[in-house]
Amino acid sequence: MKTPFKVLFLLFLTIFSTKSFSQKIVEYYEPVKNDSIRVGIGENDFLPFIQKGYTLMLPENKEIKGVLIFLEDSKYDKKNRSSKQVYTQASEKDFAVLSVSTEIPLDFYFSKSSMIFTHKLIRKVFDKYNLPNDNIFFLGTSLVGHRAMRYIKFMKESDFKFQLKIKGIVACNFTMDFTRKWYQHKRDMRINRIHLGEPKFINYLLETNLGGTPKTNPENYHNFSSYSYSDEKNENVKIYKDYAVRAYIEPAIKYKLTKQLRTLYENNSTDIVGFLAELTLAGNENTELIVIQPEDNPSKIKNTQSTWDAINKDELMNWIQKQIKK
Repeated sequence: MKTPFKVLFLLFLTIFSTKSFSQKIVEYYEPVKNDSIRVGIGENDFLPFIQKGYTLMLPENKEIKGVLIFLEDSKYDKKNRSSKQVYTQASEKDFAVLSVSTEIPLDFYFSKSSMIFTHKLIRKVFDKYNLPNDNIFFLGTSLVGHRAMRYIKFMKESDFKFQLKIKGIVACNFTMDFTRKWYQHKRDMRINRIHLGEPKFINYLLETNLGGTPKTNPENYHNFSSYSYSDEKNENVKIYKDYAVRAYIEPAIKYKLTKQLRTLYENNSTDIVGFLAELTLAGNENTELIVIQPEDNPSKIKNTQSTWDAINKDELMNWIQKQIKK
């Protein structure tokens, strides 16, 4: 019995498409240190260290045009949860995807040692796999995005010979203003309407690592923040003025009001909108704001990760593709 030509053609097309978008995943993580760090004042307020290392997605049989970098946590972010969502789209556009984790659980990049480790590991991966130092994009939500902003600032203010040639930043619903964040958590603790684990945890870390509160040491909070409404100078914003910046926010105002009794001030969207405004004032003409509407995200839980999950990754990758042509 002869196989119809149409069936053979479809079979060939399927095999060809699969081969075209095939990927190679490389992982390297060091054994976890048998120790922990203090994250609060209680006798049990400790978190164990996590595995430091990286995961790299390489599009096979292609010349790589650029690299997407996520500074993800190897445990609490469920190991590359965000970066995995763009593997297919990145591979189609000839981009590698790199996810890097330090050993610090829920690392805020307070320490230079975390950023130095990240920098050295990125350079090692670029050298080992001959990745092009061109068309580099940092992406992320929550702490993943915050780490990207901290790392970029650290790298630009250091005299490292190896400097990533960053083309753009994709900022998704994360805190930029830690003065605002501290006050948000003080209010959370005062009204006591949500679980207070995160507010207590974050404010403890901020006060311990920034030498007090925004009231006693405002400059340290301004320096740690990518943008701050209370900072009249906002010098950090200028660090990012030459990059293409696409920002995603999901205000979820009604959800936060009914579930958490939070106001517009207790919302990451205020930070990101303010950051974009200051970027424009600093001379950046390549910014874009995408607002995720309630109908865009069917998830019943509204948090930073659900915002990332709701993003149209095909459309995002098309935006990245457009930036490398400019």
